Amino acid sequence: MTHASSSREGLGSRAQVPARVSVIVNPLAGDGRTGRALPEVEAALAQRQLAYHVETTSSLEHAGELARDALAAGETAVAFGGDGLIGAVADALKYTDGILGVLPGGRGNDFARMLRIPLHPGAACEVLSSGVIRSLDLGQVGSKTFVGIASCGFDSDANRIANETRIVRGTFVYAYGALRALAGWRPATFRVVIDGGEPRTVTGYSVAAANSQVFGGGMFLAPEASLQDGLLDVVTISDMPRLRFLRLLPTVFKGEHVRHRVVEVRRATRLEISADRPFTMYADGEPVGELPLTVRPLPGAVRTLVPAG
Repeated sequence: MTHASSSREGLGSRAQVPARVSVIVNPLAGDGRTGRALPEVEAALAQRQLAYHVETTSSLEHAGELARDALAAGETAVAFGGDGLIGAVADALKYTDGILGVLPGGRGNDFARMLRIPLHPGAACEVLSSGVIRSLDLGQVGSKTFVGIASCGFDSDANRIANETRIVRGTFVYAYGALRALAGWRPATFRVVIDGGEPRTVTGYSVAAANSQVFGGGMFLAPEASLQDGLLDVVTISDMPRLRFLRLLPTVFKGEHVRHRVVEVRRATRLEISADRPFTMYADGEPVGELPLTVRPLPGAVRTLVPAG
């Protein structure tokens, strides 16, 4: 099976894609929607005459092991779940000849959204049979790899609340987490060092290192970020009254918040960040470490199947 495109993987390659795929699935992702959608995915793969087998994950670490098994067997490792699962599979494949396939099955599905992969998992199977390969950047916090956006501060509280709640489902959980976090929020002071330069102090809401444009179920926090530029977009949100912040939140879904004077975006190959109180950094919806931390991009780290054109 070959995929016609340009001669460079940066743009979309003509490359041999393994004829067999290993579907690495978290059946509990997306509040159980992934498990319920698995029969439809299997039918879509069979319809496209793709040889496959299904491997169920017990953890993100286990997902990485399954991805390495797929690599050793010469198979495409297909992550079927949320962005955390995709990040774990991408981490196992980074800087290898392995190929990452993506079937969205989480609550946010922001990596698929960024790549314009259909958000319906059955329809997304088409990319596995007709897509092209692109070498995409990853981000790294310590030893943890991520595909989307790593953030801390207000985002730490909102992510924790979203992950803990059982009363709100789907993408609404991120709005719920943000509103709950805002009620008890007090400004934090962050110390930010970009590319080894002079330390900068930011007092306010959050600091984020964006490999991708979007997180939180469709919030375009870094609307100009690219998965192929070898850089992170560092987004800082300084202090403002809570009511003004509440009004700013809906504009993030269109990326219009960057016009606000308290929002700053800078590009970096290395971000060092600390704060005046403890914060957990989250990436792809998962906790990845406690401040202080260093974040950096991994340029062209993972070969990924994306829609042709």
